[in-house]
Amino acid sequence: MTVSRIRTALLPPVLAIVFAAALCAVALVISGASPLTALGVMVGQVGQGTTAVDIVNSAAIYYFVALAAAIGFQMKLFNIGIEGQYRLAACVAAIVGGLIVLPPVLHTLVIIVVAVLVGAVWAGIPALLKAYRGVSEVISTIMLNAVSLGVIAFLIRPDSFGVLQGNNISTKPIEPSGQFPGLDTGAGTVFGMVSVAVLLGVGYWFLLNRTRFGFELRASGESATAATAGGVDARRMVIIALVLSGAVAGLAGLPEVLGRDFAYTLTSPQGYGFTGLAVALLGRNHPAGMAFGALLWAFLDKSAIALDNVGVPRDIVLIMQGSVVLSVVVAYEIVRRYELAAEQRRVAVQLRSVPGTENVSATEKEPSA
Repeated sequence: MTVSRIRTALLPPVLAIVFAAALCAVALVISGASPLTALGVMVGQVGQGTTAVDIVNSAAIYYFVALAAAIGFQMKLFNIGIEGQYRLAACVAAIVGGLIVLPPVLHTLVIIVVAVLVGAVWAGIPALLKAYRGVSEVISTIMLNAVSLGVIAFLIRPDSFGVLQGNNISTKPIEPSGQFPGLDTGAGTVFGMVSVAVLLGVGYWFLLNRTRFGFELRASGESATAATAGGVDARRMVIIALVLSGAVAGLAGLPEVLGRDFAYTLTSPQGYGFTGLAVALLGRNHPAGMAFGALLWAFLDKSAIALDNVGVPRDIVLIMQGSVVLSVVVAYEIVRRYELAAEQRRVAVQLRSVPGTENVSATEKEPSA
């Protein structure tokens, strides 16, 4: 990788994080708090209790969602319906997992396959609408988010598949044979699905960079017209990209379902889908970059609790997360324009160094007779 490509890949997120940190520091100073004190207690919180394990577990969930978003971004598709896809997939998978009893491993695999299929099918609806009717995937997926909530509410009703658990409603608990064992560190249990997230990241990199499908996916995203001229079915790639994005999104709810709650409830965590979009932007759709972004986001979320101890409002973390998202988009555009201008200058210098091309620019500008 050339120095230019490294700079293009690393500079925007670094600039975004620095800008966000500076903005938060200004906000803290204005409120009368010390930025260094706030940072110190947040870093110190990592070594307290189960915070470090919680960061890893949350980062795995963010990573699943970021990978799902990145697959769509490769095709210039904005799958904003990941939130509904992973929640519906987790709900249906938990229902199936609670209704059946199979041997260990096989039981877990069935639950995972069900989640993947539900996510893929739910994403297939906007995929078909986009491919055959030109309906914007942004509109269709965000509408399906609301529909998925209604479907979930229906599925976990007591007269459907729901079970009353005190003041809460959940699916039938999954038997131990269907649970995904984690790693007990003594300071908490790391979800077993963390290993699946790592393997999926490696698979994502291999798919994009070492397969024909990955080339066609990126080519279709850059220019559907050029890809079609090269023999790529752009409509087919739209469908595959969104369906694959939904399939990966379907895994995002499983770390908690299989590793902690062993059921899906009305109070199951939500909002991961939108967080994953931000993580994908921060990591620029690169598996390593998104892993860093997921860990950073999880660190901010889980260590923010320590801010209460020094009288700093936790909302400062939301300010930083929001400013990171906004600034990373701006930073990417600034760096892109800088690199484009630098490339144009390099080409101009090379042209001037070739004999007989000194006046090429002037000749091109002269009107033809």
